Parts: sequence; structure tokens; C-alpha cells
Amino acid sequence: MSLPGPVDPPARLLMGPGPITAYPRVLQAMSAQLVGQYDPAMTGWMNEVMDLYRGVFETSNRQTLLVDSTARGAIEAALVSLLEPGDRVLVPVMGRFGHLLVEIARRCVAEVHTVDAEWGTVVEVDRIAEAMERVRPKVLATVHGDTSTTMLQPYEGLAELCARYDCLLYADVTASIGGNPFPTDVWGVDAATAGLQKCLGGPSGSAPATFSDRAVAVIESRHSIEAGIRVDGDPVAAHPIRSNYFDLAMIFDYWSPRRLNHHTEATTMLYAARECARLVLEEGLPAYQARHALHGRAMAAGVAGLGLDVYGDPAHKMANIVGVVIPDGIDGEAVRGILLADFGIEIGTSFGPLAGRVWRIGTMGYNARTDAVLATLAALETVLRRLGHPVPAGGGVDAAYDIYGEAA
Repeated sequence: MSLPGPVDPPARLLMGPGPITAYPRVLQAMSAQLVGQYDPAMTGWMNEVMDLYRGVFETSNRQTLLVDSTARGAIEAALVSLLEPGDRVLVPVMGRFGHLLVEIARRCVAEVHTVDAEWGTVVEVDRIAEAMERVRPKVLATVHGDTSTTMLQPYEGLAELCARYDCLLYADVTASIGGNPFPTDVWGVDAATAGLQKCLGGPSGSAPATFSDRAVAVIESRHSIEAGIRVDGDPVAAHPIRSNYFDLAMIFDYWSPRRLNHHTEATTMLYAARECARLVLEEGLPAYQARHALHGRAMAAGVAGLGLDVYGDPAHKMANIVGVVIPDGIDGEAVRGILLADFGIEIGTSFGPLAGRVWRIGTMGYNARTDAVLATLAALETVLRRLGHPVPAGGGVDAAYDIYGEAA
């Protein structure tokens, strides 16, 4: 048989909802040689990663670490480790990823209740409060930023509700962390899980996560060390966490000074996650978030400058992604195909009720920069004009420049 050639990716500017173009420094870090999982260098880097992500999450949580999986795996790890069969969970649903939390919680055999909002809006806190009073859940499971709709859920008041009803607050921050404020401790969030492939500017495959002492106590109450590595005195639960790989109690042991074997740490992904966090904190978290806010505003202004409508409630839009209503008479997939083939630029489509109705354009991580925004707007204008849709000449780029001028 003839062997395929080496991987040689085409030139791409990934301006969709994620994954996005990775920071060159992250890719460079990933090229470093492997070391053993118990090498003092490796365990030292694991400790550094824990401390770095405390900075990213703005938390003092001891259990701040990586789950070796995509962001979805970390969501599952959190929910399967917190929820036992029959536990009540309340999920505010404002888009696709709220539905994902419902799906995973049901697979945990939890009793799932929802508070639903129309896509393009958020769930009002008073509606959550009413449902909390009725349901009395063990976990309030939320999505901070839902990329399917570009909406950012408000968290003010949620910690107080959870304290009132003795409920844990979980947040999926995959799409929002780094690019939008998320002060874990100030907002009283008990568990939060993320991914690298959006505002953190890395590849998918490693999931930063953090857990409060309250969440850890619930997880540790189900602690059961598997046969083959346990010693006398180690816990063995009658009803352990229902996943072995995503058993956070055992993952905590692995990241603890005991270094109790659970799996082989994904060394190269740890290098990537470490460098992502270094980049955020080197720039400074407030400055990093401000950069995302600036380029997000410029992209939204540019979209409007082309005579296109920005999708969703503007008061609750994520900083790092813009939803664009596809104009009548325009084939959204044709536009995406031409942008990719002729300009090497990828923008996103959407899901469910928004499929074929909305493009999603990301400005995050390495691509939260002026040239990426202007190039995308100029290319979109060109493609729309060639397909016969009238757009103001230079309208997108000029409107973005106006935002940059105001910020200068």
C-alpha cells in the first residue's frame, strides 16, 4: 500500500465559534519532548498548572486542575461526580448547550427540571428563583456563555439562591472563560469546567476545571478507589461515581501529593494548557478580557456596517462571538464555502432552530486582533457582493475602524 503524506494543513484563519487558530506559543509548547508521568518535572508542571488556572478562574479552590478530555468530557465528569441517581437538578436552557447539560444529567439518572428561554435571550434570575423554590435541586447546572446563541447568562443572585436552598452551582464556561469576566469565588460558583479551544487559544483536548470545598465534599463522599491500586484503609463505596474515567474523586487523588495512578496524564495537552494559562496571565486577565471586548465590539459594529443584523439580545451578548442573521435570499453555506475556499477564512453556522438562519463569527484568543477582524469583514463584504447582495462599500471595515479609533 502507498502511505499517505504527512499532515500539511491548509492556511486557515479560524473565525468561527471554536476551535480557533491556536497561539503559536501553544503549538511550540506542544512540540516539547515527553517525560514520565511521575517525573519530578512533570509533577512540578502539574502543580504549576493548578496554580495558573486558579488565576484564570479567579479562585482559591485547591481542586483546580485539568480533566484529560475535551470540554464535554469535563462537563460529564462534573455532573456524573456530583449527581447520584434520583438527585434533582435544575437546568436553565437558553440554547444547545443547556440541552447538553440536560442530556448528561439524565444519563446520570438524575431527576431533571428545566427553565427554558427563547433562543437569543437569557433566563431571568427571577424565573430561576421560582423554579428553585419549586424543585429544591441538589445542583443548579448552568451554561455561562452558549455559543449556539452567543448569549451570556447573568449570574448575579444565583449564589444567594443556591445558599438559600442548599444547592451546588455548576457552570459550563467552555466558550466564555478568559474572554468574559467569570470571577468564580466572587460569584459563588461551586464547580466550573472549560476547554482550551476558544478564548484560551489552544487546541481541544484538555479541560481546565475548578471545584469549591462544598463540591469536593460531595464528590469525596462517593470516593471509591479501584481494586489493583487500593491499600488497606482506602475507601470503597457501595454506590461509587458511575464513571471510572470521569471519577473526579480518583482524579483528585492523581493530582494530589499522593499521585495515585488513575490514567496516564496527557503530557502534550498539559504543555498546551499550561502555555494557554501563561499567555492569559502574562497579558493580565483584565487586559485579556478587555481585548476580547474591544475586538468583539469591532466585529459587531462591522457586521452592522454591512447592513446585516446582529442576532440576539445585545444586552447579553458574549464578548467573543457575534451571531449574524443571514440575509433573505442568501445561501449561508455557500457564503461559508466561498470564504473558506477563496479567502481561507472559516466562520460558523448554527444548530437546531438557528440552522441556516445565523452565522457565528468568533473573535477570541489569538484571533482577537485587528487584522483578523478587518480581514474577515472585508472578505464577507466581497462574497456577499459577488452573490448579488447589496452591501455598503467598505461599510464593515469602516465601522470596525470607528470602534478602534474610539478605543485609541
